[in-house]
Amino acid sequence: MVDTSTDIQQATVADILTILQFIRDLAEFENSLDEVLATEDDLQRALFGADARAHSVICRVADKPVGFALFFYNYSTWTGKYGLFLEDLYVDRAARGTGAGKALLKYLARLAVERDCGRFEWNVLDWNQSAIDFYESFGARPQSEWVGYRLSGEALQTFASEH
Repeated sequence: MVDTSTDIQQATVADILTILQFIRDLAEFENSLDEVLATEDDLQRALFGADARAHSVICRVADKPVGFALFFYNYSTWTGKYGLFLEDLYVDRAARGTGAGKALLKYLARLAVERDCGRFEWNVLDWNQSAIDFYESFGARPQSEWVGYRLSGEALQTFASEH
């Protein structure tokens, strides 16, 4: 009999190449592979360095990595509590429909509750209807009253250097 149990554990340094591949796979799915600049060294510092502020978990089925989540904590002045923000969630195409994605989200929801977080949030691309349907199936709701903004690249550098 084949072991099909889902196991989710904190990522370790040994998982860096797996995480980087999942990031690239996610970017390819989102038609943005050319935008991935992260390196093994970047992940080493962000996830396992002395000043690490991001965290990752790996989902394995029958001891094979099939997905991951990368998250960090933010803070809400309104709730007076930290929140857990899911930056990336990815499940390998071959493992979709096995419950791996839901298991990753439940793991993070439990972590948020254990750490007294007031919120568990993430973003989804507006064209990814299957993900939207999946999230809404267990009670997640879009925050349509907020519009996200981003400063990056040259615009960030220019704005930061203005006096």
